[in-house]
Amino acid sequence: MKVGGTRRPGTVSSVRGAGAPSRASAASAAGAASAPRQISDTASIMGIPEAEVTPKVRDALMTLMSEVDALRRELTTMRGRLDAVQQEADTDSLVPVLNRRAFVRELSRMISFSERYGAPASLVFIDLNNFKAVNDTFGHAAGDAVLEYVAGTLVEHVRESDIVGRIGGDEFAVILAQANEADAIEKAESLMHLIADKPLEIMGHKIGVSVSPGAVAFKPGEDAAAALARADEAMYAAKRRRQETEKKK
Repeated sequence: MKVGGTRRPGTVSSVRGAGAPSRASAASAAGAASAPRQISDTASIMGIPEAEVTPKVRDALMTLMSEVDALRRELTTMRGRLDAVQQEADTDSLVPVLNRRAFVRELSRMISFSERYGAPASLVFIDLNNFKAVNDTFGHAAGDAVLEYVAGTLVEHVRESDIVGRIGGDEFAVILAQANEADAIEKAESLMHLIADKPLEIMGHKIGVSVSPGAVAFKPGEDAAAALARADEAMYAAKRRRQETEKKK
């Protein structure tokens, strides 16, 4: 049997015609029935004796309850708008990851959390190779496509507890929760190969994308700037090692 199939013609009208109340009528009746209890409860909270709840006082309480409910709904709407504005302010202008300001804020929080609870956490710094050449050769639209591809690959291949951000023109970073330095280095290498394994086809040209990652674990007492600087240094050191290895081949 198919659940939720097509409703038979006349079903609703026949039921209502038999005298069954509509949902709106039932809800209205329920609201009317609960109003005296709400007024009584409100009067009790405000310290008004039940004997003094005259029709005039009852009307005043009804008005007050209505205004409070309207304010509550307005507050909920404003919170939703503020959350949307905050999310927009935290997101990079080009790719759907955190911008530098928001990423540094989250990095500071993670460093504090890691130090307070002794939980391992690490930082991966990622630099795009030859990104200027892509812009110069194929144009900025191609460069934007490369950035979107890298950001999408990073987000897709990290956990929900990890945090991805674009911290510069062609620089990304990833906060890895519950990961020591060895884990972070292994993850950085994995991300590097995932990005390189899929050339982009843009305007009839296949563009190879490669990145240079570096990874470090957080140190007690350091701040976000120090952690980023160490990860940047680790990235350049790993890049030099790879270049030397390539020369020897």
